[in-house]
Amino acid sequence: MNRWTAALAAVATCCVFLPATATAQQFPARPVRIIVAFPPGGGTDIVARILAQKLSESWGQQTIVDNRAGASGVIGTEAAARAAPDGYTWFMGTMGNLTVNQHLYQKMPVDPQRDLTALTEVVAVHFVMVAHPSLPAKSVKELIALAKARPGQINYSSSGPGGAPHLAGELLKSMAGINLVHIPYKGSGPSFVDLLGGQVSLTMDSLLQALPYIRAGRLKALAVLGSKRSPLLPQTPTVAESGVPGFELTNWFGLVVPASTPRELIARLYGDVSKAIAQPDVRDKIQSMGADVVGSKPEEFAAFMRSETAKWAKVVKEANIRAE
Repeated sequence: MNRWTAALAAVATCCVFLPATATAQQFPARPVRIIVAFPPGGGTDIVARILAQKLSESWGQQTIVDNRAGASGVIGTEAAARAAPDGYTWFMGTMGNLTVNQHLYQKMPVDPQRDLTALTEVVAVHFVMVAHPSLPAKSVKELIALAKARPGQINYSSSGPGGAPHLAGELLKSMAGINLVHIPYKGSGPSFVDLLGGQVSLTMDSLLQALPYIRAGRLKALAVLGSKRSPLLPQTPTVAESGVPGFELTNWFGLVVPASTPRELIARLYGDVSKAIAQPDVRDKIQSMGADVVGSKPEEFAAFMRSETAKWAKVVKEANIRAE
């Protein structure tokens, strides 16, 4: 009797794992979508489309970028968290989507830490402070002097409340002791449209998105926001070099999937993404635009998100940042 019981238990255990394993082996049998919580044209969208194209080529199956803009990324985050945990819906999240928004909104429909599972950090994104040519400041020092002479008269755009561009602006205001007016948009794409048109004076956003406009002379780079200068803009100093010591911000984009996605399937998805972003053409293209490919393991990315959540919870509280 004990032998029969043990045998039946072993069979039952095997059956538990068969569906997930079969799913991983057969994946993908239909198109996969990558949700981006911002309109087309922003840095997250650009990286998602590069990856989607490479995965489509590898799988022989269509990979679609699904733009779900609104509420500073909350709409897209919720759509991803509510999706079926079958591997066919991914979310290309940002630092703001995955580690900041829950500290800005009193009521969040989903908790990224609970309702989403880490797949991989895709890229670390270098940020740059860019201004419209009409702004009479050619450096951060000149900007600070101008802002102190004209408090509340200089505005900056962002991808929305709580996103990395907003956090960068608020950190600059706090550390430099200046008063800039925040103009939030529903994504970096619309933010850049008004910056290029001169409706706003400056922004702090991804080099990946800003570099073409800098090279074309349509925007001027005042500083890079990381700890060191970018090889793509070697003459542009860091904010810390420009009179605000200790200032540093690097954004990141990462892939997550619904929380109940089987582990075997997550391993398969991670393997496919790792191969895609390790391709020389993908890596070179992303680096040429001002970002670094990361490709961390799921458990590494999960730990990183936890540490980022704790870090930004403190910043949001100390700077008294609220969703607008």
